[in-house]
Amino acid sequence: MTPAEIEQFFARLAAHNPAPRTELSYQNPFTLLVAVVLSAQATDVGVNKATVKLFAQADSPAKMLALGEPALQELIKTIGLFRTKAKNVIALSQALMDRHGGQVPASREALESLPGVGRKTASVVLNEAFGEATIAVDTHVFRVANRTGLAVGKTPLLVEQKLEQVVPAQYRRGAHHWLILHGRYVCLARKPRCADCVVRDLCAYPDKLLPPSG
Repeated sequence: MTPAEIEQFFARLAAHNPAPRTELSYQNPFTLLVAVVLSAQATDVGVNKATVKLFAQADSPAKMLALGEPALQELIKTIGLFRTKAKNVIALSQALMDRHGGQVPASREALESLPGVGRKTASVVLNEAFGEATIAVDTHVFRVANRTGLAVGKTPLLVEQKLEQVVPAQYRRGAHHWLILHGRYVCLARKPRCADCVVRDLCAYPDKLLPPSG
């Protein structure tokens, strides 16, 4: 895409959804961090169902440690990889207490040093909780960026780096939200809803699923 086309791409997504946000439910930076960790290889809907009860009991690192790993496992057992995730949530809660006074740090390096927290999770927290213009590349962002020609890359990191280069400054904060939501509801993996796509004329995908003309 040309710079003008990229500008138009995000202008249309922004017009359709002026204030994009994560669909994960959370109350504070800690519950956001936990929700994002739990969302790996799981749906936001599934995570939200589990965290309703969890966050009512444990909305801080101290409360999560008091809850304990067995009780945490029980509350999140409907989520994939729940045993590993429970272990990581308890470990990161302990690390937050030990290293950061029970507060979620606003630095990528500190976030990525926490158990179970990788680059994508850190990017989401920095963007959503602290207002940074980070771009988190999940499966939806990776697919949309490559399929449309917006930012072609073989790895999430390459796609992230290209997006950081091409996304206009005024759209950086919301960029990954728009791309995630577009991939989740319109640019689907198997049968993209091209007829409903507001950017289909800007998209380089050769196999658009459109109704026959006339």
